[in-house]
Amino acid sequence: MSLPRDKLTENFPGCPVEATLSFLDGKWKGVILFHLMAGTHRFNELRRKLPAVTQRMLTKQLRELEESGLVSRTVYPVVPPRVDYALTPLGQTLRPVITALAVWGEQNVFCRPDGRQLRDVTADTASAAAATVQA
Repeated sequence: MSLPRDKLTENFPGCPVEATLSFLDGKWKGVILFHLMAGTHRFNELRRKLPAVTQRMLTKQLRELEESGLVSRTVYPVVPPRVDYALTPLGQTLRPVITALAVWGEQNVFCRPDGRQLRDVTADTASAAAATVQA
């Protein structure tokens, strides 16, 4: 059985992009970090913000983020149990990266009701080139 990528951070062949992406590897990690940028959230708050994720997967992704030092988990000894998740100082350093991903998505992903259409960048490039030639 192979090790998860985040277990191999000391063995990367010198590529900082691969090392960084190893911490964000997972469908929901970037989205979780995005929501935690707004502040501390309880587990069920995150579940409501991510309706497509299963409870098991959200738990798994949060544990991996906690293990990598990006997210802190605070358990309060009350009944019913209360658990808060927040970005650690290391997790806060990813704020510009997550913000850049959000901005890019807002500018470049235009979804139809079926959610499948991405912006046609080639058409935009051709239009820009034509406008430059005419000017």
